[in-house]
Amino acid sequence: MKLLQFDSIIIGAGISGLYQLHKCRDELNLKTLVIEEGTDIGGTWYWNRYPGARCDSESHTYGYTFSEKIYKNWIWKEKFPKQNTILKYLKYVEKKLNLKKNILFNNRIVSAKYLENKKLWQLKTNKNKVFLTKYLICAVGSLSAANIPNIKGLNTFKGKYYHTGRWPKQKVNLKDQVVAQIGTGSSGIQVAPEIAKVVKKLVIFQRTPNYSIPARNKKLTKEIINNYQKNYRKIKNLIKKTPGGHTFNFPTRSVFDFNKIERNKIFEKAWLKGSLSFRACFGDITKKLKANKKASDFIKEKILNTVKDKNLAKILTNFDHPFTSKRPTLNTNYYETFNRKNVELIDLKKNPIVRITKKGIKTKNDNFNFDKIIFATGYDALTGPLLSLNLVGKNKIKLKNFWSKSPKTYLGLMIPNFPNLFIIQGPGSPSVLTNVPVQIEQHVEWITNCLNFLNKKNKKTIEATVDSAKKWSNEIKKLADASLFMKAKISWYKGDNIPGKPKVFIPYPGGLPKYRNICNKVEKNQYKDFLIK
Repeated sequence: MKLLQFDSIIIGAGISGLYQLHKCRDELNLKTLVIEEGTDIGGTWYWNRYPGARCDSESHTYGYTFSEKIYKNWIWKEKFPKQNTILKYLKYVEKKLNLKKNILFNNRIVSAKYLENKKLWQLKTNKNKVFLTKYLICAVGSLSAANIPNIKGLNTFKGKYYHTGRWPKQKVNLKDQVVAQIGTGSSGIQVAPEIAKVVKKLVIFQRTPNYSIPARNKKLTKEIINNYQKNYRKIKNLIKKTPGGHTFNFPTRSVFDFNKIERNKIFEKAWLKGSLSFRACFGDITKKLKANKKASDFIKEKILNTVKDKNLAKILTNFDHPFTSKRPTLNTNYYETFNRKNVELIDLKKNPIVRITKKGIKTKNDNFNFDKIIFATGYDALTGPLLSLNLVGKNKIKLKNFWSKSPKTYLGLMIPNFPNLFIIQGPGSPSVLTNVPVQIEQHVEWITNCLNFLNKKNKKTIEATVDSAKKWSNEIKKLADASLFMKAKISWYKGDNIPGKPKVFIPYPGGLPKYRNICNKVEKNQYKDFLIK
């Protein structure tokens, strides 16, 4: 069998894979291939086609900023764009940069093994294609390994079931159907209001209620669009300097600088504005538990005043964690959905699922018949997409074994014992705690500069050291322990949603500017924290 060899292979054709392809091929002149499981580009926005799927970052910040021309020529029409709009945007970028000719679609990586004697990575796909590459770059996304809980009896269900993160391309007919929705995280909060409009009955199964802020989505006026275009450089610079990569920063003012009436006026103004910026009303909401409680109580009161059935409202506000300690979510009429006569809410804490039956779902107290089941149950986040590649490094070290107790990386970019393997938004990077495209651009540019350095210095390999990875893990733990993130009883930030997964805080919680400065310092010091040969 003839093996196709490349300088760099990128796994994944989403936001990160497309930009990395552009940099490797067009800036570094490397022979580059992207391998993509789907039939088209898009990554997250290719797979997440469920009704109501939208971005929760404002459109003028959710995209590439490396090209002023692309930024100004693409016109966003909504504050929070739909899935299909974002996909159209990525196709626009792909066409402008002529990227598709370097992408192999409909191929999933089933194994990736480092050949020490050749200093090359060998990749195999599910289509029996084999490739060799010097540099392997994983652009597989943080939230791409869909998690369907192992519920007894699922395979016996005679109806159809779907996961929001793997929604079919063909239209799913829900009209006049009796539908179960399991999960009320980010995707569940988006999908429920949409499907409730068309189904005969929607039964939502909730384990843990989540705080959600109104999105207040709106059409963008010509004036707003012109203003975004005019301020391209200002916006580009600003999102690099804020902790989450958004245009809002956190003020110095405290919740306790104001009396209750004044404080609630500020909360109310932010609530009416909507968006993730609500958490930045005050500087201590995300840092101090007592301050956080004031925001939590305000949100709780809003929900109680929205949901007419007081029993339902109580279930929806039975929070077991502080606001922002889990992924903050935005919604459009989510809580209003529970005022519909065709919507029912099941509290899984009191009435847990026992099994899935041929006709539906059996809980501790009830039997339900369903035509379809929708799993809005999230992902094996951050580590799952990488582990699915079956990576084997030096000395035949398997990644799944190396990460059995914790996901060891340095900067979330490289792994000890895995030479020339780069990760975009890997465990140990800010990733899911940020506006994703901002973090992606920083990672891609860092990797590109690193590859350029290696080529200029005529170096063959680079890898993280065990010591650097250990120190980085300790830094993440220190920052996480001092934050409110660890106050959440169950959080996929800590791997709590996946049985057997190590229970450690996975992303870097120190904010983008601090992280960026660390990465810049490493680059300036010519990667002295890495093993280079």
